[in-house]
Amino acid sequence: MRPEVRTFVADGPLPDWDASEEEIDRRVQQLHAISKPVTGEEALALVSCFGPDDCYGVAWTLLHLIETGPNPVLAVEPAPDANEWHRRLYGRAVGL
Repeated sequence: MRPEVRTFVADGPLPDWDASEEEIDRRVQQLHAISKPVTGEEALALVSCFGPDDCYGVAWTLLHLIETGPNPVLAVEPAPDANEWHRRLYGRAVGL
């Protein structure tokens, strides 16, 4: 796994809307440092980085980055109470 991906994943899930502008900007910079496409291992690790909301659109950027890797990243349909981004990623991969 590339260092840029490890750094992003090590910082955990994206913050929610209450995060500071500096924190969101830092995460955006980390995300943009990851070149496309991602590997299957990287895509799977990045799936763990979705937060509780869309983080001012940053979650969409993360989703699109994950989709540059081999699909489907999530081979099993997420549970109904799973993170909305996991359900969305799975649905887009299988055409739901």
